[in-house]
Amino acid sequence: MAGAVGLTRLVVLGATGSIGRQTLEVAQWLGLDVVGLGARRGSADLMQIASQWPQARVVAAESDPVSDDIASELGARLERGPEALAALAATSDTVVVNGVVGAAGLAPSVAALEVGNRLALANKESLVAGGPVVADALARGGGELIPVDSEHSAIWQCLVGEPVDSVRRIILTASGGPFRGRTRAELAAVSIDDALAHPTWAMGPRITVDSATLMNKAFEVIEAHHLFAAGYDTIDVVVHPQSIVHSMVEFCDGSVKAQLGDPDMRHPISYAITYPQRAPAPGEPFVAPGRTLTFEAPDREVFPCLELGYEAGRMGGSAPAVLNASDEIAVAAFLAGRIPFLAIADVVAAALEIVEHRAVATVADVVDVDAEARVVAGEAVARIG
Repeated sequence: MAGAVGLTRLVVLGATGSIGRQTLEVAQWLGLDVVGLGARRGSADLMQIASQWPQARVVAAESDPVSDDIASELGARLERGPEALAALAATSDTVVVNGVVGAAGLAPSVAALEVGNRLALANKESLVAGGPVVADALARGGGELIPVDSEHSAIWQCLVGEPVDSVRRIILTASGGPFRGRTRAELAAVSIDDALAHPTWAMGPRITVDSATLMNKAFEVIEAHHLFAAGYDTIDVVVHPQSIVHSMVEFCDGSVKAQLGDPDMRHPISYAITYPQRAPAPGEPFVAPGRTLTFEAPDREVFPCLELGYEAGRMGGSAPAVLNASDEIAVAAFLAGRIPFLAIADVVAAALEIVEHRAVATVADVVDVDAEARVVAGEAVARIG
């Protein structure tokens, strides 16, 4: 991989989403060469982005027909299908930013690592559903895996230069979402709009609902386990509504390191691309005076998804993949008005109980578990609805 920031070749997966667009902003700041753009489908948004990066290969993961305008504009540049997306991630000598949403991000993550690329990972499902598979690809290919999520980037930065055996605890911070402080009774009739009103971050609908249930933090616990080889008993979650402290690490001598900053995903994206260097970024400096930082314990009874995440993580094997797939089905059902907010956790719990627990060693294993869990979760939704 090119050592100088200005020479880095970049592949951006999920280019039309929030992470992808912010990555392309960072690419412009840093003068990077974007050589690949991947998205879920061939859309007007993808066409517009591709026009800004005329030398980049363009891939749409879905093989659906595209409009005449898109076909005419992109022509032979547009490749389609999940295999093409994985092949794009395997472009040699590149930094691959994986901002794909959902389990479709696993195969590109594996492909990037197998050829020795740096993978700047923003796709939660890669580690949640396929942690052992990703670890194997990393070991075989000799690539690099650097997190993009603000919490895991914070932990990564806190750990730089520290001996692994000096870590006592990893402390993930959570905003608490829009329902922080509410009782279960108060959550019984919350609306879709209520759940989508995140107090800090502007994100897609699924991750916003996951933040409201604390399932997003459950996923991050599992990710932290894989990223930092941390036991689940050494990973804590603390609610920090200001979202200024992005996460913390406590060391064996009692010292605690924290990484702070205004909420801006472009910063961890830039760090994942340029590590171990730091590149200058536009924007105003952080202002400390007048800030009040507060912390509180999460309410695990009101938000049972967090405990389900720890349970699935400790089970290992197929359980985290079941957790992820069933949550996706449950959240989609909630957003469609088919189940109430509190039933999301019920659907996930049912899937974890019903789907047979087994080992996962390949992408195909994860795909099989994912498909089975979706069927089981769909049946649970039907029973509730």
